[in-house]
Amino acid sequence: MKLAFVTDNGISISKHFGRALFYEILQIKDGQVVSRERRDKIQHAQFAGKSHSHYEHGYGEQGHGRVVQGHGFSHGAQHRFDPAAQDRHIRMAQEIQDCQYLVVGGMGADAYESMKQVGITPIVTELNTIDEAVKAFLAGSLKDHTEYLH
Repeated sequence: MKLAFVTDNGISISKHFGRALFYEILQIKDGQVVSRERRDKIQHAQFAGKSHSHYEHGYGEQGHGRVVQGHGFSHGAQHRFDPAAQDRHIRMAQEIQDCQYLVVGGMGADAYESMKQVGITPIVTELNTIDEAVKAFLAGSLKDHTEYLH
């Protein structure tokens, strides 16, 4: 089985699926990691003509700005499904079609559902490093924190 992790450096798990630079792919066999490889990952910003920003200009720093409608969950608002986002997320999944799991530190609800639709089980973790998450996965204790979906 193969696990994909979103990462910017091959060590830590990215807190944002859409912005991560790479997938770190670990193949597991008989409870052991038997191979590890890094693959480039499409980011939201790479979709030409389809700007993807959580925050509109002039509304504060990232993480404190106003959430733009149509992506994940905004504070106090109901989730709105975005077909264009689903298409982008499915394109992001093409590089990891051979993986059964995708481990992230955070992602939007649309991305989470899109991964499930293509047969990849997303896991949103509070753990910071790939090594910690692999250890927890092998022990059967890696929890999916859907409360971290945005």
